[in-house]
Amino acid sequence: MKIKFFGHAAFLIEGEGKRIITDPYKPNAYNSLKYKPISSPADIVTISHDHEDHNYYQGIKGNPVVIKEEGEKRIDGIKIKGISTFHDRKRGKERGKNIIFVFEIEGIRVAHLGDLGTEIEESVRKEMGSIDILLLPVGGYFTIDAEEAKRVSSLLRPKVIIPMHYKTSLCDFPIAPVDDFLLGEKNCRIFSGSQVEIKREDLKEGEIWVLNPEGG
Repeated sequence: MKIKFFGHAAFLIEGEGKRIITDPYKPNAYNSLKYKPISSPADIVTISHDHEDHNYYQGIKGNPVVIKEEGEKRIDGIKIKGISTFHDRKRGKERGKNIIFVFEIEGIRVAHLGDLGTEIEESVRKEMGSIDILLLPVGGYFTIDAEEAKRVSSLLRPKVIIPMHYKTSLCDFPIAPVDDFLLGEKNCRIFSGSQVEIKREDLKEGEIWVLNPEGG
């Protein structure tokens, strides 16, 4: 399986002969997101919520299946589960709902938390099940912040965390940089590239992988 980070909350997850893109951003979304347009085609696109920095499936080539609701699906051998959560700390009253997606590909379970805005309830944790790789928002303001993200990761106990949705030179949202989340963490791997190739046996407990956005 391969995972590529485009930037913000957009990833390409490739396995089982299929290509999944999560939360594709609209170029120059809200006049604040300067990552390059996503050029990779996809078979499947998942949308955690309907904001333009996460929902621009129209820009994705390949005539993909678009999933933006909760529930379970199986597409050509890939299991996908959408779980309803909230984009804020007031049960959706400020920013609405958020969908967590859990993918099972080549025996590896990957969870994309979207714009999760509140800590995870026990019922959601049980519905998610065991997680190998957690794509975790850490920047705060619109999502959980660094400390909340650490508590969420402690609850879910993934083997590997890949941070997302944080401030960079190409993201001018009022959110924190990834360094806030990395503070005090020891098992961090900083990648110069945007992509990793993963086998289940390569996953080590408690690692944080920081990918360099391809769209940067």
